[in-house]
Amino acid sequence: MKITFLRRYYLAIVMYLAFAAAACVDVRKATYFNDVKDSVIDTNTPVPESIIRKNDLLSITVSSLNPAATEVFNTPNNATNQQGQVTGYLVGADGTIQFPILGSIKAEGLTKEQLKETIRKKLVEKQLLTDPIVQARFLNFHVTVLGEVKNPTVLNIPNEKISLLEAIGLAGDLTIQAKRDNVLVIREENGQKIIKRINLNSNELLSSPYYYLKSDDVVYVEPNKARVSSANQNSQWVPIAVSVLSLAVIVVDRLVQ
Repeated sequence: MKITFLRRYYLAIVMYLAFAAAACVDVRKATYFNDVKDSVIDTNTPVPESIIRKNDLLSITVSSLNPAATEVFNTPNNATNQQGQVTGYLVGADGTIQFPILGSIKAEGLTKEQLKETIRKKLVEKQLLTDPIVQARFLNFHVTVLGEVKNPTVLNIPNEKISLLEAIGLAGDLTIQAKRDNVLVIREENGQKIIKRINLNSNELLSSPYYYLKSDDVVYVEPNKARVSSANQNSQWVPIAVSVLSLAVIVVDRLVQ
């Protein structure tokens, strides 16, 4: 009985030391903003204005003192497709939308404010409405979060405003294997892919122009070295560990005899 107890005791110690060594983690690398102390940071970070692109889906509403006259301009926003989803104005391959009565209007390359003003002026110039109010928003505003997060996902953002931290939170937060000092934000502007690396261990994000995300931004969280090593050696370490533990049992058995 005593021999059996000692054998289990020594085996437990061996296993504990093995797992303890493998579990050593630099806590500073696993936390957010570990260099931030109590302070006030002047950021003045503006919410970036998204530029309208081909294949964007827009909601455009018009109002005036004459509701009956404005109804025709709001028809596309009131229609539904076969899936029961509200449709809007699709920016075509030529960069235009087809607006009731006004016809083809160039939308690609404009901001929402610029498109709204363009439509308003045309309505007034053609004397279709008096003092019209035009509103526009994106129906396809979304960001993608990939990599070492709990729930990689595509996030649809109805209010067109989301920060990098909010996106990570909605994706279930970073895993313990995430590389927090090298989070990638991939953004498309003027036909180019812009890649920005963000260090979440630092306070640089709080004043970064990438604090707020734009539509179609992709956030990629890289795995740390331990995660990569674990994935590459996963098929090898299990039999090795079994062999080591078996050897440990034999050694302990000889020692207690």
